[in-house]
Amino acid sequence: MKFRVIPALLAAGAAFAAWPALADDSAADPATQRPADPEAGTVFDGDWVSIGAGVGYSPSYSGSDDYVLFPVPLIQGSLGGVSIRPRPAGVALDFIPDAKDGVGFSLGPVVRLRSDRARQIEDPVVASAGKLETAIEIGGNAGVSMPGVLNPYDRLSFSVDVTHDINGAHGGTAISPGISYFTPLSRGMIAMLSVSAEHGDRKFMDYYYSVSPTQSAASGLPTYTAGSGWTKAGANLIVGVDLDGDLTNGGLGLLFIGGYSHMLGDAKDTPYTSMRGSADQWLGGVGIGYTF
Repeated sequence: MKFRVIPALLAAGAAFAAWPALADDSAADPATQRPADPEAGTVFDGDWVSIGAGVGYSPSYSGSDDYVLFPVPLIQGSLGGVSIRPRPAGVALDFIPDAKDGVGFSLGPVVRLRSDRARQIEDPVVASAGKLETAIEIGGNAGVSMPGVLNPYDRLSFSVDVTHDINGAHGGTAISPGISYFTPLSRGMIAMLSVSAEHGDRKFMDYYYSVSPTQSAASGLPTYTAGSGWTKAGANLIVGVDLDGDLTNGGLGLLFIGGYSHMLGDAKDTPYTSMRGSADQWLGGVGIGYTF
């Protein structure tokens, strides 16, 4: 029997942590733990769905020092043996059934929208450089998870997303590796600590972090040419609380998240960050989810 712990809450955590500050795609399916009573059934035996909503507070674009509120709709579940997992403004599917015991694997497609500097640009200088187009990224995710690392109910997971823009925005490829550690704190509370990073190819970096002569003339920022490399790395802590004190029976739960990431390489040195923003990126959020 599996112990699936308020999936909507950890779904919220993944979505909060990734939009727009830092993609946290390392979170394994949070529903891979065993119940305290191995004979007891859970709401997650068979098909199940979690829905939720939340609000986050983070930089208006990657590298900004202006913070904005943003809403996050959430959905996660398992239908017909296919797991549905959240991504920032997107979704991933896992076609490998969860292992009942031992090492688990995940593999499937990913679709997400990337709207960095396409909206909510609070800095007037950066805004004068012009809005960017929303990227539609498709690709794949693969991961592996190991249970029972420090206690019988925890799980350590490794994962990577590789996505490519098909909408003619940046037209490049992003790679997002990560590691997460999940553990219950009690029968009614869970926690997950995740560490992740993002790497962009030349097209990706040029689109988001270069300052072209046209953008320079419009904004007054110096021209800058960004090359491929790591954009950011950071960590997020997610705490979920079941409102009836039992994680195995679904229902309502609350989520709290805090995180920090640091801009790297050309994404740090670009005038959008070094002159108009900050390399230090903070994140906070709250959410509510319901599982049935």
